[in-house]
Amino acid sequence: MQETYKTCGRAARQSRCMRTTAETATAAPADAGTQTAGITGGAPVRFDTKIAVLLRDDLETWQRLNVTAFLVSGLGTAAPEVIGEPYEDADGTPYLAMIRQPVLVFEGSKETLTAAHGRALSRSLPRAVFTSDLFATGNDRDNRAAVRAVPTDQLDLVGLLVHGPRNAVDKVLKGARMHP
Repeated sequence: MQETYKTCGRAARQSRCMRTTAETATAAPADAGTQTAGITGGAPVRFDTKIAVLLRDDLETWQRLNVTAFLVSGLGTAAPEVIGEPYEDADGTPYLAMIRQPVLVFEGSKETLTAAHGRALSRSLPRAVFTSDLFATGNDRDNRAAVRAVPTDQLDLVGLLVHGPRNAVDKVLKGARMHP
C-alpha cells in the first residue's frame, strides 16, 4: 500500500499530524459517525480530513451540480493524497482513480458563504472558489481572469470548497446546513 501523509498545521497540537493512510485505517475511532466499512470487510476507515463544498442556497439545480463538479476538480492537483487507487471491474476494465473519501455538500446564504470564506482564509485551509461571474465565461483563462479582477472581500461567491482537518472545516462551515 502506498503511504501518504496528511498535512500538518493546527492538527499537530492535537496529535493528529503525520498519520499515514495505513495508520488512519487502523486507528481507534474517536467518532463512529466518521467511519465507513470497507466493501471487502477490511478495517473501518476514519479520515482525519474533511472535504466540503458550500453552495449558495439561491442557485438553480444545474448551477449547483456545475459548481460542485468544478470545485471538486481542483482538489486532486492541490492535495494528491486525497486520490485513491484506480478502479477496475471484474472483467479487468480499468477506470479512473477518484477522491478516496466522501465529499460533503452544504448550503447557506450569501452571508454564510462570505463568512465561511473568511474563516477558511484565516485558517489557511486549501480552498477553491466559484464566483457568479464564472457562469458567464466559457473557458479556464476567462474564469481565472474573472476571479483575478475582483478583490478578495468583494468576490460574489456562489461556491466554496474547503479541505483540511475535520474540526477546522467544521468551524469554517459554521452556520451552513447539509444540502438537501
